Amino acid sequence: MTTIRTPAKIIPRAFPGIKPEEVQEIIFNSRIKNYPPDTVLCREDAVENIFYMILEGDFEVTKMINKSEKRLLKTLTAGDFFGEMALIHNAPRAASVASKTDVIVLELDKEGFNKVLKHSPSVSMAMVREISNRLRQNDEMAIEDLRVRAAELAEAYQKLAEQEMARREFLTNVAHELRTPLMAASGYLSHLQRGVLSGDQLNTAVDTVARNVGQIVSLVNDILFLQEIELVLPDFQPVDMPGIADAVLENYRKKAEARGIKFKVQGERNLPQVWGDARSLERAMTALVDNAVKFSHNDGDIEIRMTTRNDRVEIAVEDHGIGIKPEDRPHIFDRFYHAENNGDELYGGLGLGLAITRQVIQQHKGSLDVESKHGKGSTFTMSLPKVK
Repeated sequence: MTTIRTPAKIIPRAFPGIKPEEVQEIIFNSRIKNYPPDTVLCREDAVENIFYMILEGDFEVTKMINKSEKRLLKTLTAGDFFGEMALIHNAPRAASVASKTDVIVLELDKEGFNKVLKHSPSVSMAMVREISNRLRQNDEMAIEDLRVRAAELAEAYQKLAEQEMARREFLTNVAHELRTPLMAASGYLSHLQRGVLSGDQLNTAVDTVARNVGQIVSLVNDILFLQEIELVLPDFQPVDMPGIADAVLENYRKKAEARGIKFKVQGERNLPQVWGDARSLERAMTALVDNAVKFSHNDGDIEIRMTTRNDRVEIAVEDHGIGIKPEDRPHIFDRFYHAENNGDELYGGLGLGLAITRQVIQQHKGSLDVESKHGKGSTFTMSLPKVK
C-alpha cells in the first residue's frame, strides 16, 4: 500500500518545534510537484536552491566515488526530506537524489524560505538545529567512507606489491632458465668452432647443444604463447581430444621412461569431439602431462582418464607424486608461480604451464579442477564442451 504524507505532518519533522501557523506559512510559500521515476532532483556538484519534502514515493541518494563508481548512500521514502542545505548557502550538492518511483514532493525554494523567515523566527532556529545534525551525520558518513577507501587502497597496494615481487622473481627465473642452457650450448659451440672434438665427444657436444637450444626455444615459445592467446582469438574447429592426448604422451614417453614412469590411459577412446583450437588444447594437455612427470616419483605411474559427462568431455591427468601443499594451493594457477623444491629435489621452470592451461580452458568455455593431497599426488581435470 502506497504511503502518502501531508505537508502538515512532514514540515514539523523538518523543522521541529515550529508553531501550527508557521507550518501554514511554509505551505503557503511552497509548491507541490509530481515527478516520474528516474528524475534527478538534486545533482551532485550542482549549485541549486530548492528544499524537498517527500509526500509520496521513493528516492535514492547516490554519490560518485573516484569519478567512476556510483555508490548508493541511502533510500528516502514518504516523510523524509532532502536538500535543506541549499536554503542557507550556495555550496554544491554533496550527492545526487533521484526518484525510484512516481513521486509527489513539496518544494520550498530560497525565495520562499526567506519570506517565511521574516514572519517565523522559530523556523530559523529549527533549521539551524537540523543543519547541525545533518552536518554531523555527513561528517560521520565521510569518515566511514574514508575508512573503507583506506582499506581498499591498502588491499590494492598489497596486490601491487605482490605482483611486483612476482615480476621480479619471474625476471630472475627467466635469466636463470636462459643462462644455464645458453652457457652450456655456448661452451660446446666454442669447442666445435675450434675443431677440438671428434668421435663420441663430437656427438655428445652436438646432442648437448641441440638439447639446450630446445630448452631455450620451449621457454620462449611458452612466453610468446601466453601473450598471444590473450591477443588473438583462435579459429575454433572440431578437435579430437584422444588424438591430442596420444600425441602429447608420445612426446613425453622417452622422458618418462628415463625415470621409470609409466603412462596408463583409461576410459573411452571414441569420445565426442570438442569445439576448439587444436594447437592451444595440445599446449594445455602438454602442460598437465609435463607437470605430472616433473612431480612424480621415479618408477611411478601417471593415469590419463577420458570420459564424457552430460554435454562435456573430461580429461583427467593423475600422478602419485609429491602433491600440493595447502598453502600453495591458491597460487598454482598464478603466472610465474612454481614449486622450487621438495626436500633436496629442485625443480626448474618458470611456472607458466598451469597458467597457460587455465587460460586455454577459460578461452574454450571449459573448467579446470584440481584435487591434491600433499605427499600423495594430484589430479588435474579439464572439462570442455563437446560439439553438438
